[in-house]
Amino acid sequence: MATKLSALGARSIGCLFLMCFSASLWAENAPSSMGAYSAWTAKEIAVIVNDNDKLSVQIARYYQSKRNIPSEQVIHIRLRPDVPVLPLEQFNTIKKQVEKQTPAHVQGYVLTWLLPYRVDCMSISTAFAIGFDKNFCSTECKETRHNPYFNSISFRPYDDFGWRPTMVLAAKGFIDAKKLIDRGLAADYSRPAGSAYLLKTTDTARSSRAIFFPEVAKKFNEIYPTYYLEKNFIEGKKDVMFYFTGAMHVQKIRWNRYLPGAVADHLTSTGGVLVGGSQMSVLEWLEGGATGSYGTVVEPCNFPNKFSNPGVLMNYYLRGSSLIEAYWKSVAEPGQGIFVGEPLAKPFADQNRQ
Repeated sequence: MATKLSALGARSIGCLFLMCFSASLWAENAPSSMGAYSAWTAKEIAVIVNDNDKLSVQIARYYQSKRNIPSEQVIHIRLRPDVPVLPLEQFNTIKKQVEKQTPAHVQGYVLTWLLPYRVDCMSISTAFAIGFDKNFCSTECKETRHNPYFNSISFRPYDDFGWRPTMVLAAKGFIDAKKLIDRGLAADYSRPAGSAYLLKTTDTARSSRAIFFPEVAKKFNEIYPTYYLEKNFIEGKKDVMFYFTGAMHVQKIRWNRYLPGAVADHLTSTGGVLVGGSQMSVLEWLEGGATGSYGTVVEPCNFPNKFSNPGVLMNYYLRGSSLIEAYWKSVAEPGQGIFVGEPLAKPFADQNRQ
């Protein structure tokens, strides 16, 4: 997978100038002020729990209690907890069951398990968000179906687009899951005085989105300390709120302090393979102290459209959106990528607007 990603670097860089992001898109997303948007609360989400998975049940109970999620917004299903890929036929049956039980006002889902993390060629988070669609997948290094919620001011994506953005709230054990949930809660309305770090690494293919990092840093630095760095990793930083890089494995993650609500991800082929992959899993960011991350579950090629756009993510997060909203709005083609974290974390929200 790594060889394929490297070999396609030149093609993807060309895509940047022709049809992916434009520098103006990234630059224009610098916020003029914070707290401009309302953030999702428990009213907007439904929690899906796998009753065959003891850890899923534990996580769901704790999350429901801490976030005061109404019982009618906790949906119970049963699936095997020991397989990475959910068969399509079984997924379609479960998805229909979930839709029947979902209150009409719910805008997004929270999944409380690690496995499975895929449905055929799609991530399980996007499969639950919109249903299975081959147009989200690509086996020939091509662009995929677009996310209408991308860079959108919409507060209600299900009402507006028929999409229910989905995030996986899970960990390898309950202690780590509890810490993750507690960080999300601690983040709410805290307006942390942190920094953003945008790294262009020596891994050229995995730095395909770094072409825009200097301009993003320039624009956002007027609002929130944002640093563009040409290095492979950071260490000893005590104020990490955003950390975006490109590498198969990121060194010294735990040598930094991540503020509650922090977002971090690394562009690589299969960071979204949550368990048993050959590359670094996005779970390492959460285990290191981040509150949200994103990675792809199958080889996507290094099109930046298939990964988070830091300019868009920071724009909505700094203006008050919740983590699930800001992250989903930052990925133009999310079919092959999985969103992981505490979805309702909202460090920059205005409590008076809730």
